[in-house]
Amino acid sequence: MTITAGIDVGTGAVKAALMRAEGDRTEWLARSTLRIRQRDPLELARICFDQILEDAGMAETDVDYVATTGEGESVPFHTGHFYSMTTHARGGIYLEPTARAVLDVGALHGRAIAMDERGKVLKYKMTSQCASGSGQFLENIARYLGIAQDEIGTLSRQADDPEVVSSICAVLAETDVINMVSRGISAPNILKGIHLSMADRLAKLLKSIDAMSGTVMVTGGLALDTGLVAALQEQVGNMKNMKATVRSHPDSPYAGALGAALWGAFRHEKLASRGETLQVA
Repeated sequence: MTITAGIDVGTGAVKAALMRAEGDRTEWLARSTLRIRQRDPLELARICFDQILEDAGMAETDVDYVATTGEGESVPFHTGHFYSMTTHARGGIYLEPTARAVLDVGALHGRAIAMDERGKVLKYKMTSQCASGSGQFLENIARYLGIAQDEIGTLSRQADDPEVVSSICAVLAETDVINMVSRGISAPNILKGIHLSMADRLAKLLKSIDAMSGTVMVTGGLALDTGLVAALQEQVGNMKNMKATVRSHPDSPYAGALGAALWGAFRHEKLASRGETLQVA
């Protein structure tokens, strides 16, 4: 039996997952997430780690491997670090075994990842950080519109005449939104337009990695935005020769942390089979 923790230090939040693995069987023991909001991500990683230990009724010494991902390579108590592409791919497979592609949509970027049935990355493509297709951009727009983040998806799905944002520059796109408000465009139509614009770029990313069919799992901070997921399915359905099905999962934001914990268990068991040990750094 192996107990592993996965800690995903993102640009907007820190997520942690604690898992028990025994052969092919895995059990999710605890999870925790904290928004960064100008706080020290390394301190938040420690808080998240302590929280999952407390929730599971375990001590730090019970954990065999602490795997980090994202920007977590500097977490002082980690055992090993994994690239976020590999952890999101593995976490996506864990949440949806039929998935063969992942769309990781975070605070500053969108990324499409194609993988095999084991979660091995085959291809990937990322948006540029200046694109107006990120969680931070959407959060800024919601704040300007006076809308809570958890209202965005519901309002977007109420749109009857969406106004698509054409600019790929976040600054210019925000100017577009200000002009829409002055013209009396409703918040649902503005939000749906933004979602369609984001979804168009993300769907093109999927096409660039040949994810033309099968299940695509949305992960990252925007995975629970039902308006974005609906817009993604709509845009994918409108693209020639694309027959993919876009899905999300209630635990999609934890995909990176989950994948890190699962890869950590795999690495720990490999070391153990060789009679080697790797101490926490």
